[in-house]
Amino acid sequence: MPCNTLYEGCTLCPRNCGTNRTAGKAGFCGESAEIRAASACLHFGEEPPITVNGGSGTIFITGCNLRCAFCQNYQISQCGMGAVLAAPDFADVCLKLQGASAENINIVTGSHDIPSIAEGLRLAKERGLTLPICWNCSAYETVEALELLKGLVDIWLPDLKTLNPLIADAVFKARDYPAVAKKAIRWMIQNTQAVFAPAPNGKEKMMSGVIIRHLVLPGRLDDTRLTLDWLKKTADRDDDHAACISLMSQYTPVTPQEGSFSPAQLSARNSALDAFSNRLLSKDEFAQIRAIIDEYDFQYLFYQELEEDTEWLPDFNRTQPFSNKLAKPVWHWKSGFVL
Repeated sequence: MPCNTLYEGCTLCPRNCGTNRTAGKAGFCGESAEIRAASACLHFGEEPPITVNGGSGTIFITGCNLRCAFCQNYQISQCGMGAVLAAPDFADVCLKLQGASAENINIVTGSHDIPSIAEGLRLAKERGLTLPICWNCSAYETVEALELLKGLVDIWLPDLKTLNPLIADAVFKARDYPAVAKKAIRWMIQNTQAVFAPAPNGKEKMMSGVIIRHLVLPGRLDDTRLTLDWLKKTADRDDDHAACISLMSQYTPVTPQEGSFSPAQLSARNSALDAFSNRLLSKDEFAQIRAIIDEYDFQYLFYQELEEDTEWLPDFNRTQPFSNKLAKPVWHWKSGFVL
């Protein structure tokens, strides 16, 4: 089936908004049928088996089918920042990242563009792309859409944001998120074997597998316990389908740049953020999280140390959206290739 037909009366994601995106209309995700992206870079802040030595070749896709109220990438997920990348151009970006010594191609928030991204990945592979492909997503995806990526994606990097439907409803207007995300993550685990390869400097490189992220929301530690309980039962396995768990403590309040949202949108955003404590995680909460981690005794788990630095927040207006320590830009939506 031609990929464009899948955007007609679009039901690619669980929103089922039914928009004819081939007619130039935007779905809930904010996008029509064209891939748009804001930045491609070598990213050194991902999990160790993905970052390794050369950095993860990260492509930030414009638009999002979840649109979390606290999103740090709101400029691209909700404000439409980015430029069109037709399939040949998308392939060019992948190959440029490979030439810059990326460890993998890491596609961020591409759930609403799966058919077009799949087309771009196939073209890139035909032209010599050999790196593992990492699908960095919210897990708000249907199994039918994920099937379109079978044989193309090697590493699955989903968020499991919450298993509390009330929080899901308040923060991203998706009360069905817990049920949908659990089903998507089960599919990823069942269809992927964990394979690692030795890398320089004594490191290991993930060639295929699943890493499940969970961001701890301040004031909602019971929700994190609920999520870890499910992950322990579902993902912490003794076979080669075991998944790694990545527990993130980096929640940071985001102040949108002036003019990014209308007054009504800002009001709705602030109301959504009332569902939890919109602040940095406290030292006491971090200590409690460490105790919970020890209690569950996961086989494969990464966690972030607590930091009060907020300078890492990206600005996709800049050619270098991150700090020089965190990323090396390769392509930018305003300036094209910069490396």
